[in-house]
Amino acid sequence: MAEIVNLRMARKAKARADARAQAEEARARHGATKATREKTSAEIARLERTVEGARRKKDTD
Repeated sequence: MAEIVNLRMARKAKARADARAQAEEARARHGATKATREKTSAEIARLERTVEGARRKKDTD
């Protein structure tokens, strides 16, 4: 036999889970220290330079 589900409670549980996930993203984005943000941006810039340097053909648009 199937389990009976209260749709109102299921909808609210889904909304809470979505809010929790969004809050986690915001904490990760805004909760980092300045040094961590700078380190991350420097690492991204280094990787972009590496990829750009490894390209076979330069884009000449």
